[in-house]
Amino acid sequence: MKKLDILVTGVGGQGVILSSDITVNVAMANGYDVKKTDTLGMAQRGGSVISHVRIGQRVWSPLIKEGEVDLLVAFEKLEAARWAHFLRPGAIAIVNNHALPPQSVNLGEAQYPSDEEITSILRRRSNNIYFVNGTSQAKELGNVRTLNMFMMGCISFFAPFKVHFWKDSISQRMPPATLQINIKAFNQGRRKIRDIHP
Repeated sequence: MKKLDILVTGVGGQGVILSSDITVNVAMANGYDVKKTDTLGMAQRGGSVISHVRIGQRVWSPLIKEGEVDLLVAFEKLEAARWAHFLRPGAIAIVNNHALPPQSVNLGEAQYPSDEEITSILRRRSNNIYFVNGTSQAKELGNVRTLNMFMMGCISFFAPFKVHFWKDSISQRMPPATLQINIKAFNQGRRKIRDIHP
């Protein structure tokens, strides 16, 4: 692999930073140079959270340039549309089909886009779009906070690293009491992408 630029985005409280941290650990365990940077604008109030993760033989900058993202992982679907312009042509977008409207929408100052509008924005850059019901899957497992591990499973399907590296990294970051359910969520995310991947 020459390089892999991943943009992980969502809103505060969804576990975006932890999932990108685990991705960094996996890449480093495979001998790659990795750079990462996070933006946490008003995250504690449900604002946008963005992680840039750059993986390669040699990486100089932590920031991915607009139009060069290989893999966009959005924990919330409006965030996918918001960052779609960072996708390179033909890139992959994994989108959790879940809405967490920002404060401007809740106050009536703006309107949340329809699914058709979000899909259209993404398709201007790529047709490789995968919508997954990560939040509902996490709720079915009994803990909505496992969403980030579900999305990690989705990421792992497209990243060139063996599954055991991901599970080892998850095991290092999760307390024993929640490890089993988080590994289960990871497996479900990976399985979901495998089922819908052409």
